Amino acid sequence: MSDLLYSEIETDLRAGVRELLDDKAPWTSVLAGTEKDEPYDAELWRAVAVQLGCAGLPVPEDLGGAGATWRETAVVMEELGRSAAPVPFLTSAVIATAALLAAGERDLLARLAAGDGIAVLAVPFSTGPFSAGADGATAAVRAADGTLSGEVASVADGMAADVLLVPAAGGLYAVDAAEARRTPVTSLDMTRRLADIALSGAPARRVAEGDGAVRAALLTGAAMLASEQLGLAERCLDDTVAYVKTRYQFGRPVGSYQGLKHRLADLWTSVTQARAVARHAASCAAAGDGDTPIAVAVAQAHCSAVALKAAEECVQMHGGIGFTWEHPAHLYLKRAKADSIALGTPGHHRAALAALVDLPPA
Repeated sequence: MSDLLYSEIETDLRAGVRELLDDKAPWTSVLAGTEKDEPYDAELWRAVAVQLGCAGLPVPEDLGGAGATWRETAVVMEELGRSAAPVPFLTSAVIATAALLAAGERDLLARLAAGDGIAVLAVPFSTGPFSAGADGATAAVRAADGTLSGEVASVADGMAADVLLVPAAGGLYAVDAAEARRTPVTSLDMTRRLADIALSGAPARRVAEGDGAVRAALLTGAAMLASEQLGLAERCLDDTVAYVKTRYQFGRPVGSYQGLKHRLADLWTSVTQARAVARHAASCAAAGDGDTPIAVAVAQAHCSAVALKAAEECVQMHGGIGFTWEHPAHLYLKRAKADSIALGTPGHHRAALAALVDLPPA
């Protein structure tokens, strides 16, 4: 088993990303952004993608990337999850990049690594790596004579994309987003917005044959999503512990009451376990380990529930203030709930895990 401890490089990377997010994405700014029409924070994205060079972390150096691995990318995902940052990092720097790496596509990869564009895999955000339709060879999108026609619903960051990577029968195709009709969808998590995509004879270039690139992208995306959920859960736990130490009731800090202590201790244990499985999934993805599907299924089945529980406890233990729009707790709760559905529900991953380890159905 690989070393799951954070390396010095990963620790330094975390410090740099957190410093930038604390400066450019405090929760007040994130909250204000949910009331705007912009699909993402362009200034913050440029700082993360270009200034820190995070968009190209897993991209080879000869294509302008950092030549790092998915482990370093997972550290960035933890910090972005911690702040619920409204940037298309998961969709572009992870999922789309993983698809292009699997496809061996160089030109578009170089663009993404340089932060010169945003690419999005055009599948419903709920599509899991073990879904029967994950190969994209469905009737939803038809390929004919170098063009694509069809519709895809609920694409994460669809409004932010410059390039759409569209799965269709025969492979994966790159389409200029300007050639598509994109309709914003009212999203639960307004820090990662959804859009419906409609294509009508849109010129397309095939970048990969078969379904391998799409499945690799969804599997890698699910692995990295577990790290985002870990960061989100840690933020909720930290904020809640800090609050109950300072909130007084009947002359005592509410954190001194045994009932709350036990709930927080249970949550801390769950977050610690989530860190272990998320790190293992990231390490397997980085090494191309044959156990990656199992590691990802375990991580998603566990981390989705932990992040949601942490966010719920954050709201409840903050009392009345936690239920208001003026507090960030609802941002974390919405992100946690949306993440629990994204790239496969916990039930999807548990069912996949049972099949992967040859457990008979109940």
